[in-house]
Amino acid sequence: MKLLVTGGAGYVGSVCSAVLLDQGHDVTIIDNFSTGNAEAVPEGATLVEGTVEGKAFEVLSSDSFDGVIHFAAMSLVGESVEKPAEYWRNNVGQTLNLLDAMRDTETRNLVFSSSAATYGEPEKTPITEDMPTSPTNPYGATKLAMDYAISSYAKAYNIGATSLRYFNVAGAWGGLGENREVETHLIPLVLQVALGHREKIMVFGDDWPTPDGTAVRDYIHVKDLADAHLLALESNKPGQHRIFNLGSGDGFSVRQVIDTCRKVTGLNIPAEDAPRRAGDPATLIASSARAMQELGWQPQLTDLETIVADAWEYTRALGSRAHSARRKIN
Repeated sequence: MKLLVTGGAGYVGSVCSAVLLDQGHDVTIIDNFSTGNAEAVPEGATLVEGTVEGKAFEVLSSDSFDGVIHFAAMSLVGESVEKPAEYWRNNVGQTLNLLDAMRDTETRNLVFSSSAATYGEPEKTPITEDMPTSPTNPYGATKLAMDYAISSYAKAYNIGATSLRYFNVAGAWGGLGENREVETHLIPLVLQVALGHREKIMVFGDDWPTPDGTAVRDYIHVKDLADAHLLALESNKPGQHRIFNLGSGDGFSVRQVIDTCRKVTGLNIPAEDAPRRAGDPATLIASSARAMQELGWQPQLTDLETIVADAWEYTRALGSRAHSARRKIN
């Protein structure tokens, strides 16, 4: 297939692009590097530098594309609270531009990178797709708004679409992993402590109603996530918009993650307890039963130690490259 990937220089977008190329597909990436990295663009992909708003129609009208995977978005929860206007303008506005470009060029196959943030604070777990959506921050609200827009475009303009709501993505694949200027995810933060880039990892809340008192989350390997995007592309049906949760189905506490990082790295990673953060749920675990049944998706890399080991290998390599670059400058 000839595919357009927006945000293909970001963490999940770059890995997904690499997996698509590995499977023999033709990949064109649109990215303006606002959060992505030029070095993350996989070899073999065609890069178009710019925004979705500025480049989507130009790219889609230049050739016949078999599908689009839309990752490009602003994605920091805290920042979305501080800068809601930017999140609504960028996330929703850019998606509407992409949908218009798809309509105008008769490109009728879309996979959208949605989020578990659309559910807000769930009343129970595991979370299923039919549970109420009530986002607690502008980031989650923009993702939900985009899901609604995609549903209406799919029905009116005969677009086949799938939204994938995933939980905590982690790990690395093919030399690609998490490399953000502002990092908020637990596993890379803990590994930054292991590398000596941070003094300690903060544990927000040790009195949650969980087995060890710390918050529990569902972690999904980025390669398993990429596989689901391809399965969705291959099974989309014109006029239908499907929504699937993606997770491992298992929950790991903050202490379990830290202990696993200590085991994998062989290092004593300092941790300090701190008060709970407002709005943090005790437990978030996905039910991926629908994706398994309808997409035939079967995650292969669900073991936490494997996820951490892959992330650690990438983090060490990234640290080594940065150290070498500093030596050359000095």
